[in-house]
Amino acid sequence: MDEPVVVVFTGVPGTGKSTLADRLATETGVPAFAGDWLLGALAPYGILDDIPRPTLIGVYRNLLGTLLTRQLLLGQSAVLDCGIDDETADLWSERVERAGGRISFVICVCSDEAVHRSQVEGRARGIPGWHEIDWNHVQRMRAELPPLTRPHITVDAIDGIEHNLGLVRANVAGLPG
Repeated sequence: MDEPVVVVFTGVPGTGKSTLADRLATETGVPAFAGDWLLGALAPYGILDDIPRPTLIGVYRNLLGTLLTRQLLLGQSAVLDCGIDDETADLWSERVERAGGRISFVICVCSDEAVHRSQVEGRARGIPGWHEIDWNHVQRMRAELPPLTRPHITVDAIDGIEHNLGLVRANVAGLPG
């Protein structure tokens, strides 16, 4: 059995992380897990309504960490689509290393604010139970999401999906496909 490979796409909304994560997962056959989809599944039950924001972020990251741990226990790779901090990155890295795997972090950015804003305002994610985002949400996430200091690669949405996917492929060895 090959060692598990985990690729974590992170960054503020509208920078292409979900698109890249989905494309990589589709081409490799590796499952992709996205935090917004998990929260969308919980939202209709009202259990997220009164949770303080820091607790909600903790729930979001813990749910993804649990799915990651399950994949590692099965000896399988995973693609994660989420906003994380160094503490979470460290925790997940330790889990992957204990499982004999490798983890790569991809920070997604958009260096042109006008393009970034148009991408956010011109899309509908369609996640059942979850809200669509707007530019105010992006600004709030920018303030809440600290820069990741772990080793990583950075891709810029301005460069296009194919170019960025090529950078990810070149920097993440060991995935099927």
